[in-house]
Amino acid sequence: MRRAARAFGLLAALLMVAARPAFADGSVSSLGMGRGAATDAEFRRFEAVVGQYNASGERFRIDGHCQSACTMFLGIRHVCVEPGATLLFHAGGAMRQGRINPDKTRRMQARYNGKLRGFVKANHYMDTFQFHSISGVEMIKRFGYPACR
Repeated sequence: MRRAARAFGLLAALLMVAARPAFADGSVSSLGMGRGAATDAEFRRFEAVVGQYNASGERFRIDGHCQSACTMFLGIRHVCVEPGATLLFHAGGAMRQGRINPDKTRRMQARYNGKLRGFVKANHYMDTFQFHSISGVEMIKRFGYPACR
């Protein structure tokens, strides 16, 4: 029963993403996805958006506030970061229940480039639920993500 419920949840999340039109210049703010994922279904939705934009080759902008699962958008092939953006990093899992999920943490980190992944690991940014902020300017200058033009 649980397996069927999970499969249905994943299918529903994928259909929600597929039903949305892809934007030639998608963004965190246009999708309203800057506050992270409170549920497993929401987490899968973030992964589906990454897959959708990587499959289409369309550009995706990280703008404004981007926390938690939103940072997975850094794994979009044609991502750019607005200098005024703020990205917040922490461990993946059920924050409200205080349960860190190493698999979700790993899945988020797998979307980061090597420089950023090494930095968040070395500085223990993703060992707890404490938020660690990195500015858009720093993402561009220090970690090599392209600036939006």
